[in-house]
Amino acid sequence: MAKFEIEGGIPLKGKIKVAGNKNAVLPCMAACILTDETCVLENVPQIADVLVLGKIMQKLGAKLEGLGTSRLIINCKNIHSFELDPDLVSQLRASVLLCGPLLWRFGKASFRHPGGDVIGRRSIQTHISALSSLGVKFHRKFDDYSGEAKKMRGRQVFLDEASVTATENVILAAVLALGKTVIKNAASEPHVTDLCRFLTKMGAGITGAGSNLLEINGMVKLKGARHEVSPDNIEVGTFAIAAAVTGGEIEIINGEKDDLDPILNVLAKMGVKTKFKNKNLLVFPSKLKAISKVTTGIWPAFPTDLMSCLIVLATQAKGITLLHDWMYESRMFFVDKLISMGANVTIADPHRVLVYGPTRLRGQVLDTPDIRAGMALILAALVARGASIIDKIELVERGYERIEERLKNLGAKIKKVE
Repeated sequence: MAKFEIEGGIPLKGKIKVAGNKNAVLPCMAACILTDETCVLENVPQIADVLVLGKIMQKLGAKLEGLGTSRLIINCKNIHSFELDPDLVSQLRASVLLCGPLLWRFGKASFRHPGGDVIGRRSIQTHISALSSLGVKFHRKFDDYSGEAKKMRGRQVFLDEASVTATENVILAAVLALGKTVIKNAASEPHVTDLCRFLTKMGAGITGAGSNLLEINGMVKLKGARHEVSPDNIEVGTFAIAAAVTGGEIEIINGEKDDLDPILNVLAKMGVKTKFKNKNLLVFPSKLKAISKVTTGIWPAFPTDLMSCLIVLATQAKGITLLHDWMYESRMFFVDKLISMGANVTIADPHRVLVYGPTRLRGQVLDTPDIRAGMALILAALVARGASIIDKIELVERGYERIEERLKNLGAKIKKVE
């Protein structure tokens, strides 16, 4: 395991470029299984999750060039297996996205219950129910699943919840199914829309992208395509908060304005001063203030993936903020680490915390519990007086590209120790 050594109290200043969207690139990689032709993905974030999914696909027989760089060349012509490596699957929840494409290619898919962050065990029942509507028969033995379908057929599918990965899995299965598929209560997050754009370039017939109602006309075949992954809106929000809590002034390069409305709306209410200049977001020194309540939700509500960092922002805002994430029962459990740094936080229940600010944080030795909480602890360490050590930062590197180098370029005193 590696760790970060951070000396806090330095305002961040300078420019930082946004990486490709972590939650968009993974389903796009899975989509490459739907054609024998070569696909090229650009603006690929250099993160551990991409490496893990790449290794899973390689074990299936896919050829990947550029793994670990910003440009991926993928050819799945020689894929020979429908069984996902259980050890690799245990590291990545998004591995479940390979299920739909493999069911089309082989009529079968076998996989272990996917792993990932420890923010609560997340059911894949919505995936199972939705794919079953297309004619897939699933069998489960403990944590092992197997699905089988001689030929998937388009149907009307109502999702039990507007799950992002379940929506993506059904889209991936439906684009080559027989007939027309209608997905109701579909997730409409920017990364779902990005997947639809890529599939459309491949020849898929999809209408309604960006809405909760998707219509998909199954095609006979798809072709290879080139696609630039959209910027990561969660990264934009993260770096805006980093500037705000340190009293800094930064320019965030290549943000997608339409994907940032739910984030910037909340940040503005908390006093964070921002301004768009072309596609770049300028963040200015701000006088932070609490707001009565922030609740996460499905798009276009405030995203759950940014809640941990927002809690750190609330520790530096004047007043009391109630922060509520109803999605994951363990999302809030990292706040005890903030409390050890001097934050004034009351845990109301597993989904809600009350933050009283502003408080002066002090350096501390901490473990990273998951991607987003780990990034939040890094932000807290940048604010704190004295030195902090953030251990197990490999978890942060699953979702944030070259984070040490990029923060250094903004003036942060941060060092990675293996």
